[in-house]
Amino acid sequence: MTPTAQAALAQLRDPTSFAWHIPFFLVVVMYLYATEIGRGRWDTVAAGLAVWFADWINEILNSFILHWTGVHALWIENGPTAYQLLVGLNIETSMMFLVCGLVYARLLPADRAARVAGMNARWFWALNLAVFAVVTELVLNAWGVLNWYWWFWDVPWGLPLIVVFGYLWFFLAAAKAFDAPTHQARWRFVGTLAAIALVLGVIGAAYGWI
Repeated sequence: MTPTAQAALAQLRDPTSFAWHIPFFLVVVMYLYATEIGRGRWDTVAAGLAVWFADWINEILNSFILHWTGVHALWIENGPTAYQLLVGLNIETSMMFLVCGLVYARLLPADRAARVAGMNARWFWALNLAVFAVVTELVLNAWGVLNWYWWFWDVPWGLPLIVVFGYLWFFLAAAKAFDAPTHQARWRFVGTLAAIALVLGVIGAAYGWI
C-alpha cells in the first residue's frame, strides 16, 4: 500500500480532526439551498443534489478500488481536513460538490436548444466546468494533497478519463435532473442516484470496503 493511502486511512473518520469552519460552511450551503427553495427553483435544487449523489457513487467505488487492490485508490485526498469521510473525500470537498451543481444550473439558459460557441449550452458548461475541475486537481496534485497512482488515472494519459468519469457525468446528471419533464421524473432520477449511493455505501460498510 502506498504511503499516501496509508496516510489517508490513518485519518479516516477521525473526529479529533474537527475544525470550527465546518459548521460555518454548512450554514452557507444551507443558505444557498434555502434561497433556491424559497424562489421555487426546484430544478436547480435537484441539479445540485444530482451532482452530490453522483460524486458519492464515484467516491464509494473509489474506496472499493483501494480495498480490492490493496495499493491505491484512483484518487486519494491527503493533508489537513476537518473530517476525512472516505479516502478520496473530505468534508470540505463534499460540501463543495453540494454547491457545484447549483453553479452549473445557474449557468444554464432556459432554452434547452441554446448554443454557446457552437455547442449545446448544457454540454458546453458541463465540459468547461469539468475541465476547470481537472485543472484545479492538477494544482492540488502538485501541492501533494490530491494524489494519483495508476497510470490510466494520472498525467497525461488519464486526464481525458478524469474529465469524463471524474466530473463530466456529474454535470450531465445535473442537466438531466434540471431538464426533467415533470417533478416526478426529476425526483425519481435524483432518488435513483441517491439509492445507488446508499446501496453501495451499505455494501461497503458491511464488508469493510470503505
